[in-house]
Amino acid sequence: MKQTTRRLTRLAAALCCGAVLATAAQAAQNLRVTGNFAQNVKHVSVETAFFEKLKEKSGVDVAVNYNPMDVVGVRAPDALRMLRSGAFDIMSVQIGMASRDDPFFEGIDVVGVATDMETLKTAVEAYRGVLDERLQKRFNAKVLTLWPFGPQVFLCNAPVNSLDDLKGLRVRSFTPTMSALLEHFGATPVTLQFSEVYTALQRGVASCGVTSPTSSNSGSWPEVTTHFLPVAVSGSVQGHFMNLDAWKRFSPEEQAKLEAAFRELEEALWEVARNANDDAANCSTGREPCKEHKKFSMKMVEVTDADRARIKDAAQKVTLPIWAKSCNAVDPTCSKTWNETIGKALGITIQ
Repeated sequence: MKQTTRRLTRLAAALCCGAVLATAAQAAQNLRVTGNFAQNVKHVSVETAFFEKLKEKSGVDVAVNYNPMDVVGVRAPDALRMLRSGAFDIMSVQIGMASRDDPFFEGIDVVGVATDMETLKTAVEAYRGVLDERLQKRFNAKVLTLWPFGPQVFLCNAPVNSLDDLKGLRVRSFTPTMSALLEHFGATPVTLQFSEVYTALQRGVASCGVTSPTSSNSGSWPEVTTHFLPVAVSGSVQGHFMNLDAWKRFSPEEQAKLEAAFRELEEALWEVARNANDDAANCSTGREPCKEHKKFSMKMVEVTDADRARIKDAAQKVTLPIWAKSCNAVDPTCSKTWNETIGKALGITIQ
């Protein structure tokens, strides 16, 4: 793992000289930024437009070297350690995958707890302060944005018409509590980052993948899957985090301007989660209206109230207790903090 970090640190330093979006070589501050996976076309386009105009938007003299994470060889689970090391100044972090370094972070989006966007927004706002405090203390980084990809649903290359049909299948997972949920329904979780899933589905390494309708359509998953089961299990919360040493190079006035600019980026990405996923689901299943995404012909499966109820039940009986146990082993106050933040906001208590 140390070799990987050193290799990527050298790579990041080299890329600094060949910036994709770098402007104004004499700028006061140069920022090395890794964004989302290139296959997430819509999210990367939002990020690219934002970072191209960060200097103009914020009024802060910065030059940005932006690259999608897979372009520079960054693996999603390594993000927090790379931020702490200073390999990059700003990183787009898939929190569920990075939480293997500290389960506290997965608390923001425990599978089964917040399965619609408005409930998730409430949870994210409730947890934002404690997550940022933990991030600064343990990983020398701070929160700039927190946002979701959107409802995490199932795309399968086997006939799947309900949660019962997941039994015996190998299903892509990317968080510990998602793996626990899949095991609860009799599936075998396969931990894969987004860029690996298409090939895994194509070769039969996995029978199903879990992601948002927008991301799966952008990544062409419907080319290698047949059944679309839109029962949502989480929102897949992501964040843009900044190394604290880089942050402290800016004056308080500049920091305030940057925070205001990143709030605009956050809201733009929330809008994608709220508004783009229905169109992506329609397009992936050959239905109208289909306006902005690639059209495919998957079978759209009707989600039953019973399956929705089973997800909620599993949150209380499976995913929250498993998360609390792993997190309390690292920090005995973990579940107490969750109860006082997200739990209080949503009326849920971890016993």
